[in-house]
Amino acid sequence: MKTDDLINLLAQDAPVRTRIGKALTLAVVAGILISGGIFFAAIGFRSDIDSAMETVRFLFKFVVTIALAVTACAVVFRIGRPGVSLRIWGWMLLAAPILLLAAVAAELAVMPAESWGARMIGHNARFCLTLIPLLSIGPLACFLFALRHGAPERPGVAGAVAGLAASGIAATFYASNCTDDSPLFVLLWYPIAIAIVTGIGYILGKRILRW
Repeated sequence: MKTDDLINLLAQDAPVRTRIGKALTLAVVAGILISGGIFFAAIGFRSDIDSAMETVRFLFKFVVTIALAVTACAVVFRIGRPGVSLRIWGWMLLAAPILLLAAVAAELAVMPAESWGARMIGHNARFCLTLIPLLSIGPLACFLFALRHGAPERPGVAGAVAGLAASGIAATFYASNCTDDSPLFVLLWYPIAIAIVTGIGYILGKRILRW
């Protein structure tokens, strides 16, 4: 049987679609609980969380990270099903970067140029690059396990998208601890941490999700 024929056969298999749908739903819930459990047990909110919640910069971090988590999870739910088009859903992944770039443009417009460098470097880069990947471990493991119930046509890409979704969840928790609220900081350091998790997801996906 040719690969295309096998993909078409799996695409028509209703039990496969139902099974992976349930598995991924459980993966999202379990991933959030695991990441949240580790966060609240070992890290916690920043000390000035009450006053921070009154600032636009702090709240907007969650707009970006939640947009990433939601859109990436939406793609994960489809990428495990063979024969399903991802074109429109793939474009949705641009929502978070576009929102962030808009915030950066606003930041550059209102802040003096001499402060841009300090705002971009921030004070918590090391924690950002460490904690986002660590908080992503649980969600990524859950997504990869769930995707094994499906039949991703491109295992590496499926693993990468799983990493993107996992890091979106992790970044949302981390954002409530990070005291660097400037969009310039988020633009520089968050994507590096997210890229690390996405790369790990790609490597693991190629190995674990191959069929």
